[in-house]
Amino acid sequence: MTSSTRRASRTEEATSDALTTSVTVRDVPKDVRDELAARAARSGKSLQGYLREQLIELAERTDMAALMAQIEERKRRTQTRLSAEEILAHIHADRT
Repeated sequence: MTSSTRRASRTEEATSDALTTSVTVRDVPKDVRDELAARAARSGKSLQGYLREQLIELAERTDMAALMAQIEERKRRTQTRLSAEEILAHIHADRT
């Protein structure tokens, strides 16, 4: 299965498995709208379909702020105090 096929499958699942809602974005600059419309056309999608797919992908990405908070909490809980050099040494040891 190609990445575009997986992405299309996720998009279809997201719209068929859950209640959907409408989102309105105001004050989008014309040049931005035109670029997005061109990208949609190049991918053979309507602007709405293209934006829906992009929003779904965005929502599936790891939230870096939440990830960093989890790391900080784990470090606090376990009181991990490894230096960067120690971490790199462990990585190197695992690869050999």
